Amino acid sequence: MTNWEKFHLQISKYYLYPEDSKVVDDLLRDLATKKIIGVEQLPGGTQIKLILTMEDGAKALFKPMRFPREVETLPNHFYFTDFERHVSEIASFHLDKILGFRRTPPCVGRKVNISEEFYPLVEPELHKTFFISPAGNVCFHGQCTYYCDTSHAICGNPHMLEGSLSIWLPPRNILERKPIRSPWRRSYNKRRKASWETDNYYCINQVKVNPPYNHGRRIFDLMDLVIFDYLTGNMDRHHYDEVFTFGNDSALIHLDHGRGFGRHSDDEFTNILPLLQCCVLRLSTFNHLFSFHVGPKRLSDLMRESMAKDPVAPVLTEAHLKALDRRVARILDCIRSCIKVNGPSGVLLDDVLDFPYYLNQTIKIFPD
Repeated sequence: MTNWEKFHLQISKYYLYPEDSKVVDDLLRDLATKKIIGVEQLPGGTQIKLILTMEDGAKALFKPMRFPREVETLPNHFYFTDFERHVSEIASFHLDKILGFRRTPPCVGRKVNISEEFYPLVEPELHKTFFISPAGNVCFHGQCTYYCDTSHAICGNPHMLEGSLSIWLPPRNILERKPIRSPWRRSYNKRRKASWETDNYYCINQVKVNPPYNHGRRIFDLMDLVIFDYLTGNMDRHHYDEVFTFGNDSALIHLDHGRGFGRHSDDEFTNILPLLQCCVLRLSTFNHLFSFHVGPKRLSDLMRESMAKDPVAPVLTEAHLKALDRRVARILDCIRSCIKVNGPSGVLLDDVLDFPYYLNQTIKIFPD
């Protein structure tokens, strides 16, 4: 049995892989090293993505590097016009794991030789888009909605290209799932805001009163995702994936993080607004945030250590790592505001055994 197949068998109702899974480590090594035997473009989307098939049959989604890590989102660019970043996919996998969610498919960086590993394997339509740039680099642009033309081509240096590889999940007829529109979806309009951005009671009046958010784990899953997106700076969360294979109250799957880590100096307030509106959170999620805040290791330290062995390390710049620590403090400040109004028991869902200890710590860390 391949590591890809072993990984699929570890998927459960509550996570994609268990804590400290050796299979995930082996799978990441396979993705980074095994021979590529198939290359095809993923249909749809605004930017080019490739599906790579490895010699053991494993499939993975490849997002190519467009620009150096130091290049940030331009100030005049809207969130829906920003380029995707391969390093955001890699960093998001590590962050999801450190937060204890384990709902993001394993992802690793890899450097490929476009001329030797891609060009001989691509389909005819993609083959036509390959060319040599004036600088002598091998480039291609594929076919997609917006950014697939010569002026937005993906180029090697001169043949080598860095990218992220996210493992492909089982087909939908086996792991039955579908995308669900997020209640906090943005307007994707240059002039119009979504209703939740201007209504402080949106969660109470529009979300919490309706299924599946009025019972079970769904609202807490979404708050986990809200915190996750605030830490990464991803404003492009229009849908989330719901799994039906394991019945009701299955954990969400966190997919598509390419538009995260765009600006280290900007903490997007609207990303955390749903938490302030709903004022509910799992205690286990709070425990992680609290531990990052007081140490002994901060979130930036844990992320730096976790990503150090990735083949394209360093994955994030130091400025982005420091931004994570600043955002943790701001999330805790939001939780403090909620607790001040609703009390600890009205905000934190007791999903761990040592609730009384952390409740006392909450009161100490959030004085009036």
